Amino acid sequence: MRWTRAAGRALLVIAVILLGYTGFSAQQGTANREGRGPMTLVTAGDLTDYLGPLLDDWNTGHPAEKVTLVELPDSADETRAQMISELRSGGGRFDVLNIDVAWTSEFAAAGWIAPLERERFPLDDFLPPVVDTATFGGRLYAVPYVTNAGLLYYRADILRREGIGPPRTWEELARQARDIAPKYGLDGYAGQFLPYEGLSVNATEAVHSAGGSFLRDDGARVTVDSAPARAGLGFLADGMREGWISKDALGYKEEESRQAFQDGKVLFLRNWPYVYALANAKDSKVSGKVGAVPLPGPDGLGTSVLGGSNLAVSAQSRHPQSAADLIAYLTSERVQRQVLTKGALPPVRAELYKDPALIRDHPYLPTLRQSVLAAEPRPKSPRYDQVTLAVQAVVQDVMALRASPEQAVVRLSRELESIARKG
Repeated sequence: MRWTRAAGRALLVIAVILLGYTGFSAQQGTANREGRGPMTLVTAGDLTDYLGPLLDDWNTGHPAEKVTLVELPDSADETRAQMISELRSGGGRFDVLNIDVAWTSEFAAAGWIAPLERERFPLDDFLPPVVDTATFGGRLYAVPYVTNAGLLYYRADILRREGIGPPRTWEELARQARDIAPKYGLDGYAGQFLPYEGLSVNATEAVHSAGGSFLRDDGARVTVDSAPARAGLGFLADGMREGWISKDALGYKEEESRQAFQDGKVLFLRNWPYVYALANAKDSKVSGKVGAVPLPGPDGLGTSVLGGSNLAVSAQSRHPQSAADLIAYLTSERVQRQVLTKGALPPVRAELYKDPALIRDHPYLPTLRQSVLAAEPRPKSPRYDQVTLAVQAVVQDVMALRASPEQAVVRLSRELESIARKG
């Protein structure tokens, strides 16, 4: 999905972001027996400009293992395409890759990235759900670097005026969006409903929150034809039918939905953590009037999709041991702290979410922690690129009221079965 410069200070990574690591086995070819030497780290464009100083620090301390940064386009789709083109060629241009969490299964199944030794990294110090995004087939293929989880933003000033708190369930969200928003000339609720990766994320959150799923067993088993999946898609369809989700939202990606909320046009918004700082900035029309809570579900806390990026090592890495050390450095407590304070990106280390000084400067951290702990990865599949296109096409028809949730899960089950058979 496309991350724009305006979304940059934190969300560039909800979907793509930088580097990789490894402590992988001897079966990979290397340029020397030691597996040490200079490296290339490939990532999408570093729009926050915080990565350079981190790598400068590494290079100063490791003159024989210097890392060169290669920045690809800002677009996640273009970044993925260029990475895959190089990896398929068998070339050794890239050593460390920063990959969207949704790409881990695809890259691992294709043999483009190397399995890692779990013992090499302090995974127990990470927020538990993020580790699952880095595994495939029961093995670790990457190391979590940045995480993300969806939040529900709301107009705190309006809810205070109404004498109510933010919604905790779908029923409360629908009622407040339907009954309160029109009184203030606002749209009720917005997410990211344009047919692109964001639509897959929003649909997955709805289905998971209802207790359903699309795939299990790393994409081998299709599970979408279920009552919970129908309920999740029904929640979105009801919003369109009843009008508390406006038709304008069908054209929203992250930035369009953020701008609508920031311009004071929407009562509730589902989006990533980067929105908090921008919505409360001095030039925002809703500055000081914004609150954020975890996404609601049918009966309470909902389930967000985990965003962010993982660090992986190319199977053709020239210097895998150096790459392993680089990843250990980039996921260390000291550097993860800078990921948040200088890059405005959500770190993966659990203790940082309880640090009083960090919470003072980033007050959404406790809410984000709660959301991450309740979050789940997108469907795992070695053909995730095909899975997400199928989900987008079917859910688009649901949101446009061209197909019922019942029809959608039958169609999607059929399409996902076809994709799974190819795997």
